Amino acid sequence: MFCARTVSAALLFLIAICASAQAADAARGEYLVRAGGCVGCHTEAKKGAVPFAGGRALPTPFGTFYGPNITPHPQAGLGRWSEEDFVRAMHHGRRPDGGNYFPAFPYPSFTKIALDDLRDMWAYLKSLPPSGRVNQPHALRIPYGWRFGVTVWKWLYFRPGTFVHVAGATAQVNRGAYLVQALGHCGECHTPRNALGGPESGRTLAGGRGIDGKNVPNLTPAGLELWTDAELRSFFLTGETRDGDSVSEAMEEVIQNTTSKLRPDDLAAMIAYLRSLKPIADKPRQGKG
Repeated sequence: MFCARTVSAALLFLIAICASAQAADAARGEYLVRAGGCVGCHTEAKKGAVPFAGGRALPTPFGTFYGPNITPHPQAGLGRWSEEDFVRAMHHGRRPDGGNYFPAFPYPSFTKIALDDLRDMWAYLKSLPPSGRVNQPHALRIPYGWRFGVTVWKWLYFRPGTFVHVAGATAQVNRGAYLVQALGHCGECHTPRNALGGPESGRTLAGGRGIDGKNVPNLTPAGLELWTDAELRSFFLTGETRDGDSVSEAMEEVIQNTTSKLRPDDLAAMIAYLRSLKPIADKPRQGKG
């Protein structure tokens, strides 16, 4: 009897230790949420706006999307969500009720985020102060507001799955690839899109015309050949370009909220990965200007 109780107590102790070791890390999740740029799309663009409480307008050729409240408020935010709901949204672009999210939510990139990272991100989001700010409905043109149409879009352009390491690359390059492809979702803005909003095949990160009609830089070596690593690092930290030009408002916010907050090793990894890409030349500009 004594031995059985001793063994049971030891097993319970070991289980408790394992559970503690596997517990989500909200502090680490805060860093990952910053690396994912979540605050930009989920915070209204006005002075005094509550971070992550939603309301950010995203104008596109299809209409205007509004970032939702992702604080843990039980009605207005994610307070009633489970961790599984969060993972399903990030990895598969599906709402808790099974409906599709519009791909303005960059789940085609977030699908590559590791499960452990998502758990830490979820732990951080749950730790935020709840905000009762009510979500705004998207203002989309017909037929782009029909969610069942997203099923077709997903069939054409969405490939769920985990991050795949770059074969033969160093650990640093692979870390950079993960940051650029998954967390940083850089391809969502720096990969040209077709009329349906799908990425142009063979031109990943090659830049072009953005959703706002302005030019988006080429991030392959063809677009970065004149930049030194030191200049790129300075740009990602301060927004200062090598020729003194100002960055776009959207990129300025990315620098302020995301790249300037990255650890030096992660910033170096991103640069190493971008350097390793196959160069893709800019497309010739059509028309005047």
